[in-house]
Amino acid sequence: MPFGARPRFDWNLRTRTLALGQRTLVMGILNVTPDSFSDGGHFYSPAHAPERALTQALQMLDEGAEILDIGGESTRPNATPLTADEEQSRIIPVIESILRLKPEAILSIDTHHATTAALAIEAGAEIVNDVSGHLWDTIMSKTCAQLGCGTVLMHTRGRPQDWTAQPPIPSVEILPLVLAGLSERIEAATAAGIARNKIILDPGFGFGKRLDENYPLLARLDQLHQLNLPILVGASRKGFLANALAPLYEGTPPPVEDRLSATTAANVAAILGGAHIIRTHDVRPATEASAIADRILAAV
Repeated sequence: MPFGARPRFDWNLRTRTLALGQRTLVMGILNVTPDSFSDGGHFYSPAHAPERALTQALQMLDEGAEILDIGGESTRPNATPLTADEEQSRIIPVIESILRLKPEAILSIDTHHATTAALAIEAGAEIVNDVSGHLWDTIMSKTCAQLGCGTVLMHTRGRPQDWTAQPPIPSVEILPLVLAGLSERIEAATAAGIARNKIILDPGFGFGKRLDENYPLLARLDQLHQLNLPILVGASRKGFLANALAPLYEGTPPPVEDRLSATTAANVAAILGGAHIIRTHDVRPATEASAIADRILAAV
């Protein structure tokens, strides 16, 4: 696909439709967890929930986020699995609080538990974002079909506790691996009753892809368009970006608070490669970077 030829789609959510492709949309990350790799504990406190999360949500909406992605369980490497009940106790009050103040807000639930997805959609969320691509809960596809929600299908290789021990992927095999995996997930989702116009794809940067294994995927992101579905990219603050910066920090990857410029560079590369939605912790910088990248695409 020639540079700049980003296809357009209408992404059908639970109660509304988003036009994708004319400009990049920004999805703000709201982790209601004590242990996420980037912002664990920042917006979660049993004594103050959901007040901290609500404050952050309102700020991200003001900064230009079109979607808020709310997660209650960390998926960092070696993360401790969470029960669905505990996850729900974290995220449902946050969803309800946001929609009381901002009923027009488009909310996504970041979960691999079908029961959590159902409760979140019933509470008013529009999208289910499952990092496992519906692999870790066998009834997730059927649940999403019944809910009629928007669906993010991510490519994941293994589980968080497996990632540090997985064998490396040769560079030439990364894109075929992701294409094959996403094709299988699309087939399974549609067979369960999910309409294609409700699906968006996420290649899963960092999810079973270690450090430099992510760059061939970013460089060839446009090849995912052969699957004929919109693309969401979440590279925000991830370890593969920090690893590339290590030579600038005396050989040590910088902490998450020093990864904004690298995240912005990755976001622009993704947009120029055809991404429709950018998932990020830092909404204002992402909206500004998207505005410039969109102008570049429009000029081609």
